[in-house]
Amino acid sequence: MIPQRKRNEIRQRVHTRIRRRLTGTAERPRLSIYRSLDHIYAQVIDDSQGVTLVSASTLAAKAKTGGNVAAAKEIGKLIAERAKEKGIQKVVFDRGGYLYHGRVKALADAAREAGLEF
Repeated sequence: MIPQRKRNEIRQRVHTRIRRRLTGTAERPRLSIYRSLDHIYAQVIDDSQGVTLVSASTLAAKAKTGGNVAAAKEIGKLIAERAKEKGIQKVVFDRGGYLYHGRVKALADAAREAGLEF
């Protein structure tokens, strides 16, 4: 089993590799995910200006638990609704170095169902 510290270092290296190819623009900002044991966070970022346009998290939503797939689906819907209010239809998905599985996949699918295109 890989120690948690080593696992996070590997994830950060993968994320750095992904970010070389992936940038958010004003027309198509980046939907960035961060997943901890207890919570999940999502931000829509315009990298050309270095500005966070929209954010949502289980911490801010005061969810009872944020470490499960149901909470990730709620945050996916919430981030999509907030993005649509700001006039954002299309985004670039940044999985943050995490595998596209479980909570990350649930958040992405919920955001797609709520109207975001990526």
